[in-house]
Amino acid sequence: MAPDERVATGAPEAPYNDWVGTSVTNGIKVEVESRFIPERSSTQEQQYFFAYRVKISNEGDGTAQLVSRHWIITNADGEEQEVRGPGVVGEQPVLKPGDTFEYTSFCPLTTAVGTMHGSYTMVTPDGATFEAAIAPFTLAVPHALN
Repeated sequence: MAPDERVATGAPEAPYNDWVGTSVTNGIKVEVESRFIPERSSTQEQQYFFAYRVKISNEGDGTAQLVSRHWIITNADGEEQEVRGPGVVGEQPVLKPGDTFEYTSFCPLTTAVGTMHGSYTMVTPDGATFEAAIAPFTLAVPHALN
């Protein structure tokens, strides 16, 4: 969404942070940025809602398919939650060399700050698998971190 576009409430949408997590594994580059969603959050009830946008690029020489995900989500109290499942946003994209796949998803937290990291299980056409790392990135309410 362009910075001058507005959400349904008519309020300006908070911008995404700069790419805050980047990693490359076997030519698969994963970049993640996040933003706080105030209209879905309630600080009184300690419910903080974040969006994160992921860009997966195949910078390698071979094709790979993303078949599953593994996230580790940690809040500011050190409580961890693991999420595993097939694909991402209902898809299992096949990335040929030079291809890019982007998606946006969401994460609720009970604290104003947290982190996420994990991996995607990738499969090559010959059946070999590898874990493409998702570097740690921060989920934070604006101005919660100095």
